[in-house]
Amino acid sequence: MKQKIALKHEFVEFIPGELKEGTIYISIRFGTASHLCVCGCGNKVVTPLRPTDWKLIFDGKTISLEPSIGNWSFACQSHYWIRKNKIRWAAQWSNDKIDAGRAHDQWAKDRYFGVTDAADDLPIPAQKPEIVEPVEAKKGFWQKLRKKLWSR
Repeated sequence: MKQKIALKHEFVEFIPGELKEGTIYISIRFGTASHLCVCGCGNKVVTPLRPTDWKLIFDGKTISLEPSIGNWSFACQSHYWIRKNKIRWAAQWSNDKIDAGRAHDQWAKDRYFGVTDAADDLPIPAQKPEIVEPVEAKKGFWQKLRKKLWSR
């Protein structure tokens, strides 16, 4: 089992040239989040915040990124989620699964941007990666009440 890691986040206008280990920098202006790979290899990880790439969730205290981060072009090939400022390690992917994931990403971009030529020939989207350490989402009172009221 890999070590437990927590990140701190900083909202910045510009991503700094030199990143600090354990910090994720978020530039809303430029729609980008960057951090050093959490495996310790020192590579810079850039996650564009766009409908076809990553989604940032800020709850007022912590940040999360969706989907997972798979550093397939790095030698480490680390794979993890950032959930509430904590790293959740994900399962390693095979080369076939990496290729399928890349094809899915291209399919999603083509579909979003209205490219029809290439999008029709791509395979069905890949499954979401499984989480090694599942996080249980508990429904609160208001969510249960809202569901009950809307189901009438």
